[in-house]
Amino acid sequence: MSQAPTRATRSDLAQLRTEQTDPRYAQIDRLPTAELAALMNEADSTVPGAVRDAIPALVPAIDAVVDKLSAGGRLLYVGAGTPGRIGLLDAAECPPTFGTAPDQVRGIIAGGPTAVTGAVEGVEDDADAGAADVATAEVGPGDAVVGLTASGRTPYVLAALAEARRRGAATIGLSCNAEAELSAVVEYPVEIAVGPEFVAGSTRLKAGTAQKLVLNMISTISMVRIGKTHGNLMVDLVATNQKLQARAIRMVQEITGATPEVAESALAGAGRHVKTAVVMIERDVDAGTARALLDTANGRLSAALALPTT
Repeated sequence: MSQAPTRATRSDLAQLRTEQTDPRYAQIDRLPTAELAALMNEADSTVPGAVRDAIPALVPAIDAVVDKLSAGGRLLYVGAGTPGRIGLLDAAECPPTFGTAPDQVRGIIAGGPTAVTGAVEGVEDDADAGAADVATAEVGPGDAVVGLTASGRTPYVLAALAEARRRGAATIGLSCNAEAELSAVVEYPVEIAVGPEFVAGSTRLKAGTAQKLVLNMISTISMVRIGKTHGNLMVDLVATNQKLQARAIRMVQEITGATPEVAESALAGAGRHVKTAVVMIERDVDAGTARALLDTANGRLSAALALPTT
C-alpha cells in the first residue's frame, strides 16, 4: 500500500503549476456542454505554443536520439500512469509506420503490462522499480532513454533515468513544470510549461497532449533523419491491411510514375516492401539486387537509386 504523503511532499506538489487551480474554470460544474467544450478547446489551444517554446531544447535531444538509432541503438520511453501509456502508444506505432524492429523503439511503464489499462497502486513512487526496470531492459551506451513525467518529480522515472545515465545512455527528460527535478537528472531536459489544467491536477489533459506532441516530434523527426521516409512518404511502412496495401501502391506510383498494375506486381515481388519495389522499377532489377542496393545505401531510398548496379 502506498504511504500517505508527508507535509513536505504536499507542499512541494502544491507549488507545481500543473497541480494548481485555474480560477477561470472554478465554476465548470455549472456550465452547459457547449460552453464546456469551448473552454476546453481554448485551454488546449495553448499547448502547441508551449511546445514551440521548447523547440530549442528539443533539437539537441532529438539529434541525440538520431545518433543512437543511426548506430543501431534503441529509443526507450519510461513513464508512470498517463505518461507511461503515451510512451507505449508512440513506441507501438513505430513498427507499422516506419518498419522498425519490434525492440528498436519501446516503452517501459511503471507496474508493467497491468498498468496499461488500469491503475497500479503506488508504483510511480517506487524508485527501486524504476532502476530495476532499466536494468532489466539492458539499457546501455547505445540507447537513448526518454523519461516522461508531468510533475517532473515522479520517483520511478527519476530513478530510471538516473540508472540509464549511469549506464551511459543518452537521457532526455520531458516534464511539464519549470525547474523540474527530472531536468537535473538528465543530459537533455525538455520542459513544456502548460500551466494549470482545465480540471485541476488532471495532467492527462494539457500535459498529456504536450507529451504526445513532443513524442510525435521525437520519433517522427528521428525516423525522417535516419532515412525511414522518402520526402514525406512513409516508404518503410508495413502493409498489413488493405488500407496500407493501397497506400503502398499509391506511393510506388507516385515515386516511379508506374501504372497501378506495375506497382502492384513489383510490390508482390518485393514482399510488399515499398522501397524495394521502387528500386526494382526505377533501376530495372530483381528484388534481390534491389535489396542489396538498399543495404549498401543504409536503407536510404534516394541514395540507393543513385548507386550503380554493376
